[in-house]
Amino acid sequence: MTTALHSPTAPDVASARDIYARLALPYIPRLLQLIDRNPFSRTYGCFDRAYWHYRTMDFPCGMAQEFVLPLALVVTRAYPGNPYLGVARVRELAEAAVRFLVPASHSDGTTDDYFPFERAMGALVFSLYAGAESYRLLGMNDPRVVDLLAKRVAHLAHENETGQLSNHQAFAALAAYTVFQITGDDRHRRVAEDRVALTLSWQHAEGWFQEYEGADPGYHTCTIDFLAKYMQKAGATSLRAPLVKAADFAANFMHPDGSYGGEYGSRNTFHFYPHGFELLAPHAPSAMFIAESFLRGAPRGKRYINDDDRMTAHYVYNFLQAYDDFAPRGPAPARPDRAQTILWLPGAKMALRRADPDSPAEYHAVANLAKGGALKVFDADGPIASDTGLTATLADGRTVVSHLVQNSAPIDADPAAGRFTVRAVLCRRRHNLPTPFKNIVFRALLLTVGRFNANLTRSMLQKILITGKPTTPFRFERTVEFMPDRVIVIDRIDASAPITRLAVGADGTSIYVANSNVYQESVLCPWQFADWNALPVEGAFKVWRREYFRGSGHAPGGGLGA
Repeated sequence: MTTALHSPTAPDVASARDIYARLALPYIPRLLQLIDRNPFSRTYGCFDRAYWHYRTMDFPCGMAQEFVLPLALVVTRAYPGNPYLGVARVRELAEAAVRFLVPASHSDGTTDDYFPFERAMGALVFSLYAGAESYRLLGMNDPRVVDLLAKRVAHLAHENETGQLSNHQAFAALAAYTVFQITGDDRHRRVAEDRVALTLSWQHAEGWFQEYEGADPGYHTCTIDFLAKYMQKAGATSLRAPLVKAADFAANFMHPDGSYGGEYGSRNTFHFYPHGFELLAPHAPSAMFIAESFLRGAPRGKRYINDDDRMTAHYVYNFLQAYDDFAPRGPAPARPDRAQTILWLPGAKMALRRADPDSPAEYHAVANLAKGGALKVFDADGPIASDTGLTATLADGRTVVSHLVQNSAPIDADPAAGRFTVRAVLCRRRHNLPTPFKNIVFRALLLTVGRFNANLTRSMLQKILITGKPTTPFRFERTVEFMPDRVIVIDRIDASAPITRLAVGADGTSIYVANSNVYQESVLCPWQFADWNALPVEGAFKVWRREYFRGSGHAPGGGLGA
């Protein structure tokens, strides 16, 4: 039986807190490998190894300079088992990384992420916060760096990005305020306040923040984290109420095994940033519950892993900051409000069967009806099943899926019966890959139109890779029914569809999101395949019925195979 973390004695609290440091410190050697360590190099301090070492890229990724913050933290702060505290060479490299922000930027302070002249707001704000916070931690005094930081905030004052990504706006606020702490320039503080107001205007009454087409529990933790950091820095107590509401929403997606999020979100992410929840824990029982659940699950291999060379530092410094601001624990483990076992969130279009934290055998399930009923089921031991919707091949070779967001799809919700049905159409799955010719054309576009209108390029790519969804005439219906001991899923698929291969994906996604397609234990759940010609017919539909429960054969290691 797994029990929640508690704190009857000081050693228990200390060991729980130390988990954060133990998660973060093993990443430091990797960061020290990624950085150009040669003081005579033109790219001294650059973390983009593909640029300075392999030379397979023709510009440095500005987002990579975010990696400086873990170095600045470990060289200036004591963590249990930290061998880097006070090491002169680590400090030297961290300062070089802060200074490389300047050559990694355009003359207006903007920076690129995936392609030249992208001027990506995400890369700008992530590296701006990390650079500014590192500058403060290291006690630097470099007018060129301060000038760059000010240029970046000035850019934020008059430019914004296309699409509604709340986490970017919250991070812009945090970054601008951190620069204000360095410069004392009130213009920087006002930019921060404006971006906080914009972020809050995108918060739904249910507590979630907009991420493109809806709620994404993973990115939701990022927005909570950035706003909580801002609240801490600025003393902005007015943020407490919206952040408590946001934490209450997030608690629905903390699974009983300590894992979090997944493909049922609008952007398919498993993001989990614990620092914000530690900051909120004294004010919100749900935040304490979330933090304790993560610390219970992480040592058991339940957290998500996102460790490629672009993303590996996102949560490293967050773990260290969570250690720094570890919230006092009470005499008993935190518990969320579970008055309702079945919960329907009509704004997010999500249906949940919420497990009682005191009953490890109970299952916890989340289904997003706007995504065709994409579903995940867990208990205290781990994933029971992961069903991200239908994927099929048509006779003409096209791939169609049911899991793209269709917010206008009609939904029948009966929370009292625990039954939810969505009716939508299958959409074509785009899987655009680069070729040498495409790259030449794209580079030509970037060097001409894109160089002077980055937002036009970005909106075009968003339409192609994220929000665009070519539909088909083929209908489907999915019914999800939460029973006391299992989940029943019934898919009804247009019998006229010329399907040659049909499956239910365990981790199927079809939009481009940099932080999706990562590792969490649930990705080891099996994909399920069906014989299209053998499915029973009911009227105009073929029917595929499944049941998910512990022992149904849909968990990792207990799959049904192809």
